[in-house]
Amino acid sequence: MLPINETMGQYSELFMLLAAGTYTVAFIAFAWDLAKSSKTLRAVDLKAAGLAGAAAARVPVAAGVGASSSAGTVDRADGDVAGPVGRAERPTSSVAGGSGGNAAGIGHTADGTMRYAAERRAPARVAVALTVLGAAIHAAGVITRALGAGRVPWGNMYEFLTTGAFVAVAVFLLVLVRRDLRFLGTFVVGLAIIMLVAASVAYWTPVGHLVPALQSYWLIIHVSIAVLSSALFTLTFAMSALQLVQTHRQKTIAAGGADKLGFMRLVPSALSLENLSYRINAIAFVGWTFTLMFGAIWAEKAWGRFWGWDTKEVWTFVIWVVYAGYLHARATRGWTGTRAAWLSIVGYLCVVFNFTIVNQFFNGLHSYSGL
Repeated sequence: MLPINETMGQYSELFMLLAAGTYTVAFIAFAWDLAKSSKTLRAVDLKAAGLAGAAAARVPVAAGVGASSSAGTVDRADGDVAGPVGRAERPTSSVAGGSGGNAAGIGHTADGTMRYAAERRAPARVAVALTVLGAAIHAAGVITRALGAGRVPWGNMYEFLTTGAFVAVAVFLLVLVRRDLRFLGTFVVGLAIIMLVAASVAYWTPVGHLVPALQSYWLIIHVSIAVLSSALFTLTFAMSALQLVQTHRQKTIAAGGADKLGFMRLVPSALSLENLSYRINAIAFVGWTFTLMFGAIWAEKAWGRFWGWDTKEVWTFVIWVVYAGYLHARATRGWTGTRAAWLSIVGYLCVVFNFTIVNQFFNGLHSYSGL
């Protein structure tokens, strides 16, 4: 057993503080991107509407003098800039019912494939750069915590939250390489900030050795998969929450109401969000299944039984059942739309409950929160 290096532990806390500060600035930049893009899209709409009105006013005059060919020219020119399907908006948003996946023809949404468009959004680029910087600082904090403790840094609630926040941000950044999920930035980075603040304020634990029951190689296997699965569940939680908002927006527009959530045009259609969330949840569910299995094997090694109805074990199984029900209901029972989104959200709330309330207020063999 390696000796405790308190200096490394202090460096780790400093890095965590710096990471939280950097994430906060990135969060503001992501929010600025949504607000700025909303105003830009509204301006495009107003300009297009003005051009359409001017073209409509010119067409009768041209027709009155027999210049039907000129009217046709105006119509073709207007088709490039005016109306909800004008080319001026196609680089940033797709036509409803097109690649945005909005088959009902309701409002604009981002491309359903979630690929990067040609336009450059400066605030979003700044936000991503700051998130990368924050993740690098965060990684330094996790590594120095591991060096200070002489072991993997997930032996208590403080370490689990700080490591879990890092993995959630890292997964988000990796997905950004292939898909434009910058609309999730405020959610993912915001959750990472909350986790770091909670770790420092409510669950801070000085660097130290593990309790005997955790001194096993199964800690690396079991907890690492749990952390990765939880990070994926965090992404799907954000997508499901946005799906509910997007669904409400689409219904409002379909009913003739005003679009008061202009920033949601940067977000894909509710159907596109649901489909991607379902695929990621399926991957995370496999990881959570291995978490449950490896936890049972570890329990047999540590306590001589695979299952003992400990509170932590029960809630780990509850989470598995909820997500299994979600996948089964959506795939075979037709539970799509808002019902699927709510099931995904309920599953994530169970994850949060398991790693906070259960660890803090329920006594059991898994009470390693460090409190």
